[in-house]
Amino acid sequence: MSTPPLAAGMAPGPFAGPQAQQAAREVNTASLCRIGQETVQDIVYRTMEIFQLLRNMQLPNGVTYHTGTYQDRLTKLQDHLRQLSILFRKLRLVYDKCNENCGGMDPIPVEKLKQKNQQLKQIVDQLRNLIWDVNALLALRN
Repeated sequence: MSTPPLAAGMAPGPFAGPQAQQAAREVNTASLCRIGQETVQDIVYRTMEIFQLLRNMQLPNGVTYHTGTYQDRLTKLQDHLRQLSILFRKLRLVYDKCNENCGGMDPIPVEKLKQKNQQLKQIVDQLRNLIWDVNALLALRN
């Protein structure tokens, strides 16, 4: 899984004014969170590949081991570790940028979130009932 590049590296179009250039440099927090989520998924995938490589490697316990195979697996392992390091740095940058964007925001208490969630559930239930009633009325008319 690869993540899309940040908008900061993109060049603005020929008709872009200063406001469009500013918007191209700024990435909204929701996009950053999506990029962070994809990066975490990439980290998990790479880590699983590393463990798979390590599981398939034989320990040097006196058994003759093909040098070519060992070097190939060692190179793959080093490449995965290098990629993992890059992904962690990328995740740190995304995390720092999200914190910077949300710096002035007050965190919402969990109880308030639960209350809002309950209110939304009630609204959805009311809408379902309303749709059901409308469908029943339409069925009676036909």
